[in-house]
Amino acid sequence: MTAEKAPRLGILVSGRGSNMEAILQAAALGRLGATPVLVVSDNPQAPALAKAAQRGVAIAVVRRRDYASASEFERALVAELKGAGVDLVALAGFMRVLGREFLAAFPGRVLNIHPSLLPSFPGLHAQRQALEYGVRVSGCTVHFVDEQVDHGPIVLQAAVPVLPADTEETLSARILAEEHRIYPEAIRLVAEGRVRVEGRRVWILDR
Repeated sequence: MTAEKAPRLGILVSGRGSNMEAILQAAALGRLGATPVLVVSDNPQAPALAKAAQRGVAIAVVRRRDYASASEFERALVAELKGAGVDLVALAGFMRVLGREFLAAFPGRVLNIHPSLLPSFPGLHAQRQALEYGVRVSGCTVHFVDEQVDHGPIVLQAAVPVLPADTEETLSARILAEEHRIYPEAIRLVAEGRVRVEGRRVWILDR
């Protein structure tokens, strides 16, 4: 896929942006299938913004507190992304739940990554949830975003064994390494048109 035909990718972040960095690195190596054109954060202090700017990617800040309602906030996000010509969106540690208005602007074109094997342990502190439950295997999931939290159709997953001596920090670190591997791969599959969604089933197509 040529750069001219590649989908234009927008990335939403709230914090350090390690998954964003993995995405941008994959793009720099020609392994993403999409062109990152904008990073948007709801947090003006997010370290991810400086990292994106250092890589030459445009950045923007849209703060929830600057808008009277969630709908107005989502419209502002959409305006920033559409203004940059974005047609595919990746959430990379974006700590806001997006609703119908945002998702309608990018139907079937919003991806997220979560540090568990969904549908197990949605929401916050998934690694802690896994340890407290006593599972032997955890991992991470790339999924399409819908109006429920950590719920949409699953694109890719990676399993990570839970070791007897694991803490939340050690398990999180091993899961994060897998996140950095599968998120760019999932974006590439979607960008190349190799993903077909039928209900909750996602089919990965051959080239």
